[in-house]
Amino acid sequence: MTTSNDEKWINKKISRRDMLKLTSIGAAGVAIGASGFGGVMKAMGYDVFEPVADSKTTINKIDFYGRHQSGIITPVQTHIYFASLNVLVTSKQELQELFKKWTPLVVRLMNGELMVDLTTNTRVPTGDTGEAEGLDASNLSITFGVGPSLFEKLGMSHLKPKELEDLPHFPKDQLQEAFTGGDLCIQACADDPQVAFHAVRNLVRAASGKVEIKWSQAGFNSFPATGGTPRNLFAFKDGTVNPSITDAKDLNEVVWVDKGWLKGGSYLVAREIQMHLETWDRTSLKDQEATFGRYRDSGAAFGKTKEFDDFEVEAKDEKGEYIMPDISHVHLARKSGARMLRRSYSYASGVMTNTGAHDAGLLFVSFQKDPAQFTAVQNSLGRMDKMNEYVTHRGSAVFACFPGVQKGSYLGEALFNAL
Repeated sequence: MTTSNDEKWINKKISRRDMLKLTSIGAAGVAIGASGFGGVMKAMGYDVFEPVADSKTTINKIDFYGRHQSGIITPVQTHIYFASLNVLVTSKQELQELFKKWTPLVVRLMNGELMVDLTTNTRVPTGDTGEAEGLDASNLSITFGVGPSLFEKLGMSHLKPKELEDLPHFPKDQLQEAFTGGDLCIQACADDPQVAFHAVRNLVRAASGKVEIKWSQAGFNSFPATGGTPRNLFAFKDGTVNPSITDAKDLNEVVWVDKGWLKGGSYLVAREIQMHLETWDRTSLKDQEATFGRYRDSGAAFGKTKEFDDFEVEAKDEKGEYIMPDISHVHLARKSGARMLRRSYSYASGVMTNTGAHDAGLLFVSFQKDPAQFTAVQNSLGRMDKMNEYVTHRGSAVFACFPGVQKGSYLGEALFNAL
């Protein structure tokens, strides 16, 4: 006997009594075809996975379905809302059901729709909080990842990739629990801050009792009118040396995992980096540039004239001295030999209550096929990085981001199929 796609996603076993009810409903003349088998099952209280398609008419739309999740090699949007979550579910089945529930909701959000249609019954809470009503899709991308702690919590240690470990403590780290770790992450990026926030708010709301936010951070980027690399709050271009998001060979070498249930996915590293703007603002431009190893205006490396001019990290002048200071940020990062895809955003969150200084900085986000790539760079920077005088690393997390989703599938299916 063959089964329809809707029937395949029924998560509860149908009792003989319920099957008889179904038969009698059909006999009574209910047009099952109108609402679909899934609609009838849903009305009877069963959890049914109902796929939603990417819209072909929505403007400023990023597709959900594909080989890889959106928000990794998607062109960088102007806003992010990043949330690290703790899970409250206690079983693998509950977690699987949560991702099945989230999947069609994410597609609708990325279609520029409300997550669910608003009810006309004013006596009950609405299914969507509504603050994105009337806004377009704003190139919304939503990316999900799972942290190392999740596998221990739910008895899935045998499926945790060996690469997925909490990052080590690096020199000068001053990590705060409030900005560190998490079982899951949701990265929502869009060209409208309200669209990004709305997505995370409503996905967490839909998972009430199953997850809770551990920490979150909103961020922003601004791009020159003529295009080009955005500047961070130190006014230097951020993200110059990145793999090309259109170079499949480069991305396979740097970004995409090529084995196991995570094949086609990537590892996300998030770091909350406070930037001490008041100290920076009292520093001469010459010293600022020496800290980075790049000229502020052009973004070019020392000894070069254009932002993307390549350079030899060990190059010396006629006096035998490094052209780029050997304790500069760029010199030490390049010396590590490791590469990753950076997708960072600035943030400004008011002032520090104890000092009155700006609570502002960089939500550093990078994607790589192995977190060891990030570790190599951070270890190279070490205690020598001149940038350490102006920043404090206060948050840290690492997540394994699922492969992409094909229509009819759901987020994280490869993981649950491996159980």
